[in-house]
Amino acid sequence: MPRELVVGNGQMLIGFDGQLNMRDLYYPYVGQQNHIGGHKNRWGVWVSGRFSWCDSEGWERELSYQKDTLVTRVVAANRLLGLQLTINDTVHHHENIYLKKTVIENLHPQEREVRIFFTQDFSLYESDVGDTALYDPDLEAIYHYKRHCYILVKGTAGGTGIFQYSTGTKRFFGVEGMWREGTWRDAEDGALAGNPIAQGSVDSAISFSLVLPPAGKGTVYYWLALGRNFREALRLNSVVEAEKPERLIEKIGAYWNIWVNKQVIDFGDLAPALVDLYKRSLLILRTQVDRRGAIVAANDTDIMQYNRDHYSYVWPRDGALVAYTLIKAGYSEMARMFFRFCENALTAGGYLLHKYNPDGSLGSSWHPWVKDGQPQLPIQEDETGLVLWALWEYFKETRDTEYIQDLYGSLIRPAADFLAEYIYPQWGLPRESYDLWEERRGIFSFTAATVWAGLTAASRFAQMLADDERAQAYHRIAARMLSGMRKHLYDPGVGRFVRGVYVRPDGKLEKDLTLESSVFGLFAFGAFPADDPMVAGTMQEVARGLWVKTGVGGIARYSNDYYFQRSKDLGNVPGNPWVICTLWVAQWYIAKAKARADLKPALELLQWVAGKATRSGVLSEQYHPYGGEALSVSPLTWSHSTYVLTVLEYLEKWQELSAGLL
Repeated sequence: MPRELVVGNGQMLIGFDGQLNMRDLYYPYVGQQNHIGGHKNRWGVWVSGRFSWCDSEGWERELSYQKDTLVTRVVAANRLLGLQLTINDTVHHHENIYLKKTVIENLHPQEREVRIFFTQDFSLYESDVGDTALYDPDLEAIYHYKRHCYILVKGTAGGTGIFQYSTGTKRFFGVEGMWREGTWRDAEDGALAGNPIAQGSVDSAISFSLVLPPAGKGTVYYWLALGRNFREALRLNSVVEAEKPERLIEKIGAYWNIWVNKQVIDFGDLAPALVDLYKRSLLILRTQVDRRGAIVAANDTDIMQYNRDHYSYVWPRDGALVAYTLIKAGYSEMARMFFRFCENALTAGGYLLHKYNPDGSLGSSWHPWVKDGQPQLPIQEDETGLVLWALWEYFKETRDTEYIQDLYGSLIRPAADFLAEYIYPQWGLPRESYDLWEERRGIFSFTAATVWAGLTAASRFAQMLADDERAQAYHRIAARMLSGMRKHLYDPGVGRFVRGVYVRPDGKLEKDLTLESSVFGLFAFGAFPADDPMVAGTMQEVARGLWVKTGVGGIARYSNDYYFQRSKDLGNVPGNPWVICTLWVAQWYIAKAKARADLKPALELLQWVAGKATRSGVLSEQYHPYGGEALSVSPLTWSHSTYVLTVLEYLEKWQELSAGLL
């Protein structure tokens, strides 16, 4: 189930599913140490002898955010219970505090007591071994703790604190041989047993009681304070109690409103829905970027059901492309820390490996170090090239010469030296590496374009810093690579650039003619003009041949894409439609536009993307080719980043073409 609402601050990230369960809580890194791990922290209500959890049948839910903020606005109504709840969730922009405000409205014409329950199903450090949950009577709060993670749970309702509480064991056979589902079961009769402490695989529940007059309302505040020890959690709790939850939520909303509107932008002819998605995408991007530089691909743990792994990693390629978007959108300070992350991750050989954990350690991988008994580099070379390309874009925006000088010897030069050496001199092309989809090994058009871009950026850096010999060498190798791309990666017979080539045992190149969307990189990173006839023929074929010819539409990654494949009718469904691939075609329409009318196809693709977003503004990785529902992870950082970048490119071209009409 997609994470339809996310809130965070660069150290703490919380994700909710469409049924309003809190499913993920990351701390102290975005994407690392998920203390819920896809289980459910839920709320439920008891009234007039009836009980219902938030994910039970009977609830009508509207999920959204307060405009231009990272404060949610959820309306959940249950006609059978005669209740309507309006909920605001948020994370403090600086402190590791989660706040929830719930306004409960009694829809019946008589006074009633309403009890609301909150469950805490934490598995600290992603393990349910050795956790403790306890009730502190002096503070009137629940604690969950293990090692260096302490979560304080507290709240108020109508000026009073917790009504009832209990702790217990979960998903475990007790010594008496009985299966312990969890303390949440204790809530379903409207009362909690009051067990004060539990250890091992534990959970907890608390409740608040309100007596609501006929058609009256009451407000409940609930919060979590996360610290490395009791003292830090207590300090954060004191922040909430001193400033008051209502006021804090208002301050947090005001902060994010200022943050997302820092740039004054003329949105031209874009409809309000497209503008709203632009701002929502920026805010969602912020939640997926750690303060220490990690740009995380996605944080939706439901994907683990497929292969017991997830997307909560830093792929340097995705990170570089997102960093470029942040630079173009006016948030260069966020990109700055990413390049430091890459500096620390760079190997002694000058290349970046497959992917990394948010703390900078090496992530899991399926790229082998040996094939057919021969050693090979388990890399995607585009990841190294794109970091240098994005760093040049950072410098163009900031002119931060001192920062570049500092990175030259530790990141730029070793990475560029590797790119310059990892070459087939007879063809002028990069040596084999894995493609950007991490599925096949060869020499690919996308990879060649990114290596060219990385070498070109490095040549400019070297020239700027008077390293003339390297500047000339990088430039010379990049020029040869451009010639090699024209000669070996373009096929006149099919009239387009090919996905890539493979080196056969006899030493000759074999072309892969699969129609592939990532060839957009040939113009996107500057190797070829967008209106070059070879590029134009290629992108026209991508737009035609990879369009999903159902009522859903959109562009597939490539022909016969097997990942989450839902159809073998390749003539109509070459693959599932992806947000990024659809927007790559839009970027080509924008780049080659000579008049405002030429922007219409791009605008239609932006509208297509906006139509696929949830009401809360979340974009998935891909969509079902018939039903249109989200597939794979959601939100995907790359999807939101590509939408933001495409809007910026559209507006830049709109202004340029509009000026020509004056």
